[in-house]
Amino acid sequence: MPQAKVYGIREHLVPVRDALSDALNEAISVGLAFPRERRLQRFFPMDAADFIYPPHERSARYTIIEIETFEGRSPDILKRLVREIYERVPVATGIAPRDLDVIITQQPKHAWGLMGEPGDEIKLTYKVEI
Repeated sequence: MPQAKVYGIREHLVPVRDALSDALNEAISVGLAFPRERRLQRFFPMDAADFIYPPHERSARYTIIEIETFEGRSPDILKRLVREIYERVPVATGIAPRDLDVIITQQPKHAWGLMGEPGDEIKLTYKVEI
């Protein structure tokens, strides 16, 4: 169950939030063979003073996408997801690839609680081990 968190400076993130959400959802759907209708995203628009980065390496449009998911996906599948994000998000938002970081964390299913059940006991409608 991939869940995405997106961080960026408020005045740059908010105007592209809907387009970024759609592009990220499509990338996750294609990259992980995950159902499109299961969109799970949280956006964290931040004040510039609270979002510290090296300005000589990144612009004010710097955006971080963190995706947490069940473990079980191969390195090739995770790389496919990263590539899908880098193909879709810049086109949809105008955020340059150098201003976009993607971090994927995999957790064991038993470390999740979903809809009142431990993650390793819930019946999923999609494959994780790909």
